[in-house]
Amino acid sequence: MMDTIQQQDPPRHEYLFAQLMEPPRSHPQLDAKVVCTDVHDSGECLDSSMISTFELSGAGDFLAVGDRGGKITIYKEDNLTKRTKFTEHLVFQSHDPEFDYLKSLEIEEKINQIKWVPRSYQDRFLLSANDKTVKLWKVGEMMTRSVENLKDINANNPNHLVLPRVTRGKSQPVASFRRAYSNAHAYHINSISVNTDQETFLSSDDLRINMWNLEVNKESFVAVDMKPENMEDLTEVITSASFHPTQCNVFGYSSSKGLTRMCDMRVAVVCDNKNSKVFQDVPDNRGYFSEVITSIGSLQFSNSGRYVATRDFMNVKIWDLTMERTPVQVIPVHEHLSSKLGELYENDSIFDKFGLSWSKHDEYISTGSYDGLVCLAQRNSNRSSLFAISRDVSKNQVLKPKTVVSGPAEKRHTVSVEALDLDRKVGLVTWGNDNLLFAAVNSSMYVLNVK
Repeated sequence: MMDTIQQQDPPRHEYLFAQLMEPPRSHPQLDAKVVCTDVHDSGECLDSSMISTFELSGAGDFLAVGDRGGKITIYKEDNLTKRTKFTEHLVFQSHDPEFDYLKSLEIEEKINQIKWVPRSYQDRFLLSANDKTVKLWKVGEMMTRSVENLKDINANNPNHLVLPRVTRGKSQPVASFRRAYSNAHAYHINSISVNTDQETFLSSDDLRINMWNLEVNKESFVAVDMKPENMEDLTEVITSASFHPTQCNVFGYSSSKGLTRMCDMRVAVVCDNKNSKVFQDVPDNRGYFSEVITSIGSLQFSNSGRYVATRDFMNVKIWDLTMERTPVQVIPVHEHLSSKLGELYENDSIFDKFGLSWSKHDEYISTGSYDGLVCLAQRNSNRSSLFAISRDVSKNQVLKPKTVVSGPAEKRHTVSVEALDLDRKVGLVTWGNDNLLFAAVNSSMYVLNVK
């Protein structure tokens, strides 16, 4: 039986966008007008309200935000105003906490990833995943109905009879649960990706990548299986996976050893090391933390499909798919943290993962850092800039590039590495249309303008 969730509360939140401004080309600048959610970006915000993932629709007119409480909030672009604005459209509970009695394991409700399914009809569909289950949701409109003439003032008159009448009201946004794809992952799901054929998608955990048909939730087939016969021989795990943006037979995945593999399903059904193309950058100097900081947290194909970008703890590396020996560009992000790796290892921050995103025309690539810092780099330039985002950003303020220094921050646009707030991590970034950059810090969403 299909479950339908209706919007109950009126829209409360909105994201506003600043007007476009022209910065110098040598330093791409962000012009931001920030409106945060009602949960403040502070240590007092609830853990369940922390943003765990968000995703823009293909047309850029819908934004789905998932949190650690299993809730998904969908924002819709409002084209009736002069300024581009996103308002709250629908809120629904996607996942609930569960308990695996067989393994005595609690399954938390946190949303790990959201992916929109390309539109083919008027309704929209999205996939949401927690640690064990992927769900398909239909997001649409439903007409409300009300019954009138229930009270008959002439009820005592036997010659007068008034029948109730059903009237149609306004349409309301609803989220309808369609199906669940479960019982296929023994480990935590870290990625889902929808294929360009609009019929299949992949879901990956630490050791396995499964292929699904959107219409079939009873079975899937294994595309990658890295589980050794003896778990003591385990040397690497899968960290991220994604389909190619234009070729439905190609997908890529990254690992904790700093490897990126490209697989062609026309070559082999199960893609192992023999049937995949391996991209690896061997560091010149290997240190005590080399294995940890080279672990790839995320990868993303360029919109053209020619390049793939990977993000490890220290750098963003851009690879040409025809050249697997060395990356064509390396963008340093955490070079200023190289002297603090021991401290980051002790507090487990060195294991943090950061997302990355390409701009619409592959001109820019962006990723996050600590203390509300966003790294923005031009594709054909070795230069990158750090910009600080916070609730203190004033209206139409042009953000200036920040420089992280090892000593005290004596100048206005410098930040001391000792003063970096590791709890204000920008783990998620996504580019939208018209050079709009979305970034999440804890419970707050920031919308930035880059041109």
